[in-house]
Amino acid sequence: MKAIQVTQFGGPEKLVYTDVKVRDVGKKEVCIRLYAAGINPSDIYTLTGTYAFCIPQLPYTPGLDGAGVVEAVGEGVTHVRVGERVFVASLMGSESTGTFAEKVVCDATLVYPLPDQVSFEQGAAIGVPALTSYRALFQRARLKPGQTVLIHGASGGVGLQVVQMAKAHGAKVIGTASKPEGKKMVREAGADEVINHVTEATIQDVLALTHGRGPDVIIEFLANINLETDLKLIAPFGKIVIVGNRGSIEVNPRLAMQKECDILATALWNAPKEEYEQSIHGVIGMLKSGVLRPIIGTSLPLQQASQGFEQLAEGKGNGKLVLVID
Repeated sequence: MKAIQVTQFGGPEKLVYTDVKVRDVGKKEVCIRLYAAGINPSDIYTLTGTYAFCIPQLPYTPGLDGAGVVEAVGEGVTHVRVGERVFVASLMGSESTGTFAEKVVCDATLVYPLPDQVSFEQGAAIGVPALTSYRALFQRARLKPGQTVLIHGASGGVGLQVVQMAKAHGAKVIGTASKPEGKKMVREAGADEVINHVTEATIQDVLALTHGRGPDVIIEFLANINLETDLKLIAPFGKIVIVGNRGSIEVNPRLAMQKECDILATALWNAPKEEYEQSIHGVIGMLKSGVLRPIIGTSLPLQQASQGFEQLAEGKGNGKLVLVID
């Protein structure tokens, strides 16, 4: 089969489109013919060979999320059948073969039926983004209906799903984005207010949207830039959940003391089994009801995976970036 293979750690140039042999399906495993795969920031970090959560054995095929049709099932697999449309959710830490390929052999517990109204490309956008969104909002922030949530960087593959989930839960949603097309996506995802990324100079403008109180919850995608601003924005006793970070920042802890706010963080790979299962059931319920609709920003053919990595690393584009597999 055709697949992306990595034989050396490094940058996007190490992603090689080549022929790879499909391994046999073992007990409690599933083989899926993939039609789409999602690119996540963790895929970029893993490629460097320095990612704290995962250093794969070389050679390896990247990719944690994907969607396609079940081609074969191993002994003991009963919840999906051959010919069924499915999605694969977050393969890190498993013995799976990677989704940047025509086929993946993976642990059956990470494979779920794909609702009829959800396309393969949307299915490839579910795993890491949707589970991260759910965990940040409901397991870390404990978001309550009626609260106000600020999503600082809402136009990305994860941010748009956070918007949809928070709105469906009955929260008031404020989303930030930098470009007109990104703002349009955030608005279409359901945000009540869409604004530019918040800076020191615009804090008062944001506070005005919350009658001077500040948001109860902030979901933060670039903490090394925005954390101190978040501390000035957050409501008393509010919660800041760090989902993304790309460096260091110096902050004044007294700001947190003044608000008695909580600075939380999340990495999906830390989720205990019970909380992972809660997340996946919650996500599937939202997919079936239609309140969660993954928004695709860019689709590239599998052989252009390196271009996709470069685009994601540079922060270009909005919505979810997926690879289409013919």
